[in-house]
Amino acid sequence: MKIYLAGPDVFRPDFEAWSESAQELCRRYGFDPLIPIGPGETDPERIFHANIDMIRKTQIFVANLDPFRGAEPDSGTAFELGYALALGKKICGYVTRLGVVAKRVEIAEERRDASAVLGGQLADRHGMLIENFNLPCNLMVAVPAHIVEGGLEDCLQSIRARPAAA
Repeated sequence: MKIYLAGPDVFRPDFEAWSESAQELCRRYGFDPLIPIGPGETDPERIFHANIDMIRKTQIFVANLDPFRGAEPDSGTAFELGYALALGKKICGYVTRLGVVAKRVEIAEERRDASAVLGGQLADRHGMLIENFNLPCNLMVAVPAHIVEGGLEDCLQSIRARPAAA
């Protein structure tokens, strides 16, 4: 079964080593891993089309949903997740810690707590309201994804433990 590994890991300085390790881990759990094109490719259209093609070929979409350059997951990963969902792929993700969006905003903004505004609703430093659904990331990512706490291996274990129809 093919599994696509999405996330900001393509930006890691040790991407090649990470990629080899992640592929080996996937194979150990019985999956055929598809890894997004890494930092060696310089043509953005080629990267886009190659990654889209891999998502089409996969049965399971797995995403590293840890905050990246802010309080939310990588925007490219969020796009890929939506695309995979539209294609009817099984969507899974992992975060290092199952926190909530408001806490992630506090950490990203280096604040002690988010400000309460408009009848007790939370807001960021720009006055924009913060979702308060007790989800680890934006509801449009968290609702369709089965999200586990931990890393890739924890996610793979969870996939193996869940019934095929889940």
